[in-house]
Amino acid sequence: MQRPCEPAVPGPPAQVSIILPVRNAEQWLDECLRSVLQQDFEGTMELSVFNDASKDKSMTIIEKWKVKLEDFGIPVVIGGHDSSSPRGVGYSKNQAVVQSTGSYLCFLDSDDVMMPQRVRLQYEAAVQHPTSIIGCQVRRDPPHSTERYTRWINQLTSDQLLTQVFTSHGPTVIMPTWFFSRAWFSHVGPFDEGGQGVPEDMLFFYKHLRKGGKVFRVDHNLLLYRYHLHAATHSVLETTIWTHRVHFLEERVLPLWESFTIWNAGKQGRRLYRSLTTTSQRKVVAFCDVDEKKIRKGFYCYEDSQEKPKPQVPILHFQAAQPPFVICVKLDLTGGEFEDNLKTLHLQEGRDFIHFS
Repeated sequence: MQRPCEPAVPGPPAQVSIILPVRNAEQWLDECLRSVLQQDFEGTMELSVFNDASKDKSMTIIEKWKVKLEDFGIPVVIGGHDSSSPRGVGYSKNQAVVQSTGSYLCFLDSDDVMMPQRVRLQYEAAVQHPTSIIGCQVRRDPPHSTERYTRWINQLTSDQLLTQVFTSHGPTVIMPTWFFSRAWFSHVGPFDEGGQGVPEDMLFFYKHLRKGGKVFRVDHNLLLYRYHLHAATHSVLETTIWTHRVHFLEERVLPLWESFTIWNAGKQGRRLYRSLTTTSQRKVVAFCDVDEKKIRKGFYCYEDSQEKPKPQVPILHFQAAQPPFVICVKLDLTGGEFEDNLKTLHLQEGRDFIHFS
């Protein structure tokens, strides 16, 4: 039986606790833990590991690295369980936080690798931005996997870190790059512990924003972010993500608008309309598009509506439509044509439009 989650050996608390949930990670752990040892942070660090019922050699590797890390002055706290089934990433992160002591929390996935300056640079940023989730730029491995997503992660402007929180990409700084104070974590509350299929990072991110939290990105590549088919993120259904996004849109944006236009009269735009509450649907004054066939049709009729008569929403050319817009067009897929069309309207992101692509 593995050690239960318990506080670290009594001693002065660390400045930074690296939070590392582990589940069957033997393939990557050596490189991951070596990157902890190579940090150039001059303050005090500890590593808090929680093993979520791994069935491979993960614990053997962790015990080996515990000796190495502690020889270099980095205490290692290990908790976990060896039950027949895992309890999930949210539970593991929460337990790793509980058993740690650091004033600041640096989250790390067991399949990723930190650059040597990560803790130092994010700690400096977190001190300056005490109510922010601190992220960073990343390098993807393999290099050409999820190119559009990686470009989005790395190139969002400081304003877009808050205005693009509704897109299908999820949090505007990715979970394996998160860094913030323990005090702020306590203020926001723990990760959802629903287990497999629950987007615990997105739900925490939304709670963070509801509490008035901000987002800040250190513009340095501080993490090697691996893409592989065994990543926990693949267990979350797209429909689950969609439902959470729509609810957050209706909570945070649509109450501020008396009416709005959905930019995209195609499949995604119609899906958004159908997913809205009746109250929000009544605020949709039009769809807009550039497709002449859709525009010639004249309107979209929502046949499944319980209202009588059934809603018929006009379909307009985008130049004839009125803001604000909820944009359901994928960015960076039209060779710049969509972005050019958007620029002609001289709109302000966050006030006149938001992306839901």
